Amino acid sequence: MALTREEKDAFKRDGVVIRRGLVAPGLVHRASSLIETWYRDLQPSDIPAYSQRTFAPELGSHPDILALYGQTEAAELATGLLGATLPVTTAQIQIRVPESEFPGVQPEKTMHVDGVSCPHLDPRELRTFSLLVGVVLSGVDSAQDGALHYQPGGHHTMADWFRTQWALGMTEQVPPEIDHKQGVPLLGVPGDVLLMHHLVPHSAGRNLTPFPRVMAYFRVSHPHHPRRRLEALRDPWLDYPALAATPQPAADKE
Repeated sequence: MALTREEKDAFKRDGVVIRRGLVAPGLVHRASSLIETWYRDLQPSDIPAYSQRTFAPELGSHPDILALYGQTEAAELATGLLGATLPVTTAQIQIRVPESEFPGVQPEKTMHVDGVSCPHLDPRELRTFSLLVGVVLSGVDSAQDGALHYQPGGHHTMADWFRTQWALGMTEQVPPEIDHKQGVPLLGVPGDVLLMHHLVPHSAGRNLTPFPRVMAYFRVSHPHHPRRRLEALRDPWLDYPALAATPQPAADKE
C-alpha cells in the first residue's frame, strides 16, 4: 500500500505521516509480550542508560520485534519515501516508565535530532539516518502518558540551522527557537505507525500513568546516507529523491 499524494504532501510539509492500525494485532502481541517479560526485571539504576540508547537491547534483533517493520507495510512505505533503503537489522525499544513506580529516575527528554550532539556520544560523532519508523506498542491517550512530542515542519528549520549556524563538534542539539517549543504529542493505540523525517526535532515527556509507555523504533537509511551524513543534515531531501522534485506544499492558514 503506497502513500497517497496527500500523505506525501503532508510529509514534505510536516515531516510526519501517521498510519493508524498498520500493524496487525498478532504481531503487536508477540512483540509486546517479549518486552513485558523483560520489563519485570528492570532495575532503577539501569533506566538512565537505557533511556539514552535502548531498553531491552538483547531484544533489538529478535524476529518478533523486527517483524513489526519487516513483515508489515511499514517497510513498503519507507521504501516509497526513500526510493531504496538499507536493510534494517535492529530496533530501538523506548519505554517511558511510570513516575509512580520509578519516581525521579527518568526526566523529560529535551528537543533533539537523533544521532547529533548526543550527550552520550563524542559531539564530533554522527549517528544519523534518513527516516524514523515508530510502532506504538501501548496506548497513549494524552501528552501526560509519556508521549513522544514532535514539531511539524521542524525539519525545514533544522536543515537551515545545520546549513548556516551549526558545525560538527557543537554540543547544542537544536536552535533556541526549537528548544522552547513543546511540540505535538503522538497519541495512538497499539499498531499505529509513525513515519518521521530524521530532521524533525522531538522530545519525550514524563509518564504520569501507572503503566509503561512502549514504542519500537526502526532507523531507516537511504543506501547512500552513510557516506553523506553531513550533506543530509543540510539538505532535507537529499535522501528523498522523489520528494525533492516536487514543490513544497503551502502551509495551512489559521
